Amino acid sequence: MKVLLITYDNESLIQWFPQGTAYIAAILLKHGHEVEIYAQDVHHYPESHLTEKLNNEKYDIIGLSFIGGYYEYKKAIKISDAINRSTQRPFYIIGGFGPTPAPEFFLNKLQADALVMGEGEVTAVELLKCIKEKKDFKDILGLAYRIDDKVFVNPSRPLIEDVDSIPMPAYHLFNIEHYRLIQLPERDKTDFTMPILSGRGCTFTCNFCYRMDKGFRGRSNESIIEEIRYLKENHGITYIGFSDELLMSSIERTMSLSQAMIDADLNVKWDCNGRLNYAKPKVLDLMKKAGCVFINYGIEAFDDQILKNMDKVLTTKQIEKGIIATLEAGISPGYNIIFGNIDETKETLMKGVDFLLKYDNGAQMRTIRPVTPYPGSPLYHLAIEKGMIKDIEDFYENKHLNSDLLTCNFTKLSDDEFYEALFEANEKLLDNYQQRVKENTKKQLEDLYIKRDASFRGFRQS
Repeated sequence: MKVLLITYDNESLIQWFPQGTAYIAAILLKHGHEVEIYAQDVHHYPESHLTEKLNNEKYDIIGLSFIGGYYEYKKAIKISDAINRSTQRPFYIIGGFGPTPAPEFFLNKLQADALVMGEGEVTAVELLKCIKEKKDFKDILGLAYRIDDKVFVNPSRPLIEDVDSIPMPAYHLFNIEHYRLIQLPERDKTDFTMPILSGRGCTFTCNFCYRMDKGFRGRSNESIIEEIRYLKENHGITYIGFSDELLMSSIERTMSLSQAMIDADLNVKWDCNGRLNYAKPKVLDLMKKAGCVFINYGIEAFDDQILKNMDKVLTTKQIEKGIIATLEAGISPGYNIIFGNIDETKETLMKGVDFLLKYDNGAQMRTIRPVTPYPGSPLYHLAIEKGMIKDIEDFYENKHLNSDLLTCNFTKLSDDEFYEALFEANEKLLDNYQQRVKENTKKQLEDLYIKRDASFRGFRQS
């Protein structure tokens, strides 16, 4: 069957490589389908361009996958309208973490024909087989579908246990020369970057997270190294962004992968998402030796009670100890803090600000956002229970209008007090960042004119 998969535009110059779409493309190619990528993200096509394409070219299937979020929701509506207006409308499939928690709502809202819920590789193959053979969809696990405006939701599909069985992303269908220009922390100007998924899932259940598949399923070291080598040899990649929810899923796993990368002599830089309770000196030293330059940590709050309320399974002592160890290992840490979880106060917020200022190494500009109770997360279900959100439509149409604004207020502060506290916190963080920029620029001046630094190539921003 002839399949068109959409990579939507989020208005960034260089977007993150669409890994999920690339995995689906690979499995469909393996099963004999003809797959084309509609790269709206690369070319910034208006939605009218998609309608015109579908009017002029015949496809059997069109697919769109998207995550949860106010922008993604609005974008999915625009793209769906463009598809539904076409004179040769293909069978329309949606998927991803965005629509999965609310199949009936999204199928009706977007007027799509089917929704692949959760991991899509096996479900998508079975669905296309049934479409081709004109068979009923009722036995396809992990699928919701719409017939004559009636939505049917099948039982969920078990997770793919052997993630090594999934084909490598179909890189050859994508403009890698575009995606490899994305800038990540500690990346040199001459580095080419691509993300890799070394495993799926997470062993923790933070209350604000909507990616709630149980457990972690890691790929073998051998398959990860094979993919890195492929990207390095075929696309000149020198920096790998491990996009796992949590690469540091255990001390043993992190050290095993790091040692395998050392033994393979890959000579690439890399970053990952990490856990501070696993940030031990022996682990970090090995990661550094393997090429790790940046670890993005989900700190979320610097108050033990708030961390408990989040079900973060982390303490402020572990956070501080882990950050110090990361800096001592020569790895740059990323600090992520959110505000507004259950019973947070201005005092707990400012503890986070003080922590960020104390350990800031200038690698990234950091601000603090309000927590968002995304559909599918425990916090969302709490908001429904407390009457803060009526339903999924209320969430997207009325409550979640911007990631930097309140969706629900779980604190005892009024909304005005909440925003005043967040304004003060981010003002301090931005002043600190601008001061660092000023100091660094002044040092460049001194190196140039006082030390006569002949390597200077102009005051440039990247």
